[in-house]
Amino acid sequence: MKEFEIDRVVVAACTPKTHEEVFRRVLREAGLSPNMLEFVNIREHDSFVHMMNAENALEVAKDLIRGAVAKAGTLEEVPRVLLPVKPSVLVIGGGVSGIQAALEVAKNGFKVYLVEKSPTIGGRMAMLDRTFPTNDCAI
Repeated sequence: MKEFEIDRVVVAACTPKTHEEVFRRVLREAGLSPNMLEFVNIREHDSFVHMMNAENALEVAKDLIRGAVAKAGTLEEVPRVLLPVKPSVLVIGGGVSGIQAALEVAKNGFKVYLVEKSPTIGGRMAMLDRTFPTNDCAI
């Protein structure tokens, strides 16, 4: 990459979900910003869609890659700023889901602020007298 003074990379492959982080790491290791990567998903956005028409699939792939190359020319460095954060979380809603979320987050060492608009927690669950499937008392 240094020899050819490469400053941007376009990858045409399958889903970025699987490979994008690998390519970003390669860019970092090569001394480039990981933001200088443009990824083209030609599997899901082309091959799967046009599997019965190879000629059409090839033309679509070429168009997708041309578009990615054009976009890569406009990529800019995104500055990274590290800021101090307080390990705390705001959970809005004191229903069953909000309470469960607050408990899970608290188990992981975060301070939790649970905010509920009504004077009691429990949400809709607090309105029930029995729960399915056991018919236990809900209160």
